[in-house]
Amino acid sequence: MKILAIESSCDETSCAVVEDGRTCFSNIVSSQIDIHTRFGGVVPEVASRNHITAISNVVALALSEAKCELKDIDAIAVTYGAGLVGSLLVGVSYAKGLAYATQKLLIAVNHIYGHIAGNYLTFKNLQPPFICLLVSGGHTAIIKVTDYNHHEIIGNTLDDAVGECYDKVARVLGLGYPGGPKVDKCALNGKDNIVFAKPNDTLGYNFSFSGKKTAVINYIHKLEQRGEKIPVDDICASFQRWVVDELVEKTVKAAKDFKINKIVLAGGVSANKRLRAELSERAAQNGIECFVPDMAYCTDNAAMIGSAAYYQYLAGIGLADLTLAPNPSLSL
Repeated sequence: MKILAIESSCDETSCAVVEDGRTCFSNIVSSQIDIHTRFGGVVPEVASRNHITAISNVVALALSEAKCELKDIDAIAVTYGAGLVGSLLVGVSYAKGLAYATQKLLIAVNHIYGHIAGNYLTFKNLQPPFICLLVSGGHTAIIKVTDYNHHEIIGNTLDDAVGECYDKVARVLGLGYPGGPKVDKCALNGKDNIVFAKPNDTLGYNFSFSGKKTAVINYIHKLEQRGEKIPVDDICASFQRWVVDELVEKTVKAAKDFKINKIVLAGGVSANKRLRAELSERAAQNGIECFVPDMAYCTDNAAMIGSAAYYQYLAGIGLADLTLAPNPSLSL
């Protein structure tokens, strides 16, 4: 089954052709990072306008790279939430028009399910159940995935998402946007010898990143007030070690507590080098398999949406019609 998938939940316009949820024939992504960098973050109105400009070309390129035509496609899949409402509206409207014009099935996909499904494209034999650590700019959660379409959140962030925390720390350090890759790069040259605050052991599987962000910002401000040099690399390394250690520790604990011997990493922050290495190492030490997605399936992309859509179709879930509307606050 060939699915043409569209993703436009934030600032990437993407289209992919995926077969049977496991084989990606094309995955075109048009990024707006350079556009939004000047603003220090994503501007929703600017993002939606650029989706409108890019989407037709992105779809055409995806079909061309996959060496197929619309007549070869069995279904159209689209992200309908969560995300920025204006951005989602562009993708949903285009997908509905395409499905209507070609008389193809329309499948509505949860963006978060897509991030999890990105691993099915990397690991052809991966099957649930597994524990998923989902880390992105908008979400941080530990999820028990019992089958392809059943997900249970067992741990969540109580305030900021980890990606948002990275962006704010990067902004205070003057590193610019997006913060995650910049902090990760600086951390490679730093020493993780700064203790910002005592760990909070009362949250169970949940996370709180607001306090971590504040602790790092206060540390930087104190140095500035004393006229001392800001050790950017060391701050990045220490902040990242603090965050990654907690993410890894709670994920491995969840896998052991629920007696599930597979851990999957997903979301934009899954591109973080230290997180990928630490989670793989700690999982191996505990006899747990660890699955880390290819870099192409870490950040927002349409291939992951096409994979998720296939398993929804098999279960009869998410089949939509022309009344489909974006749901920016869609949850698991």
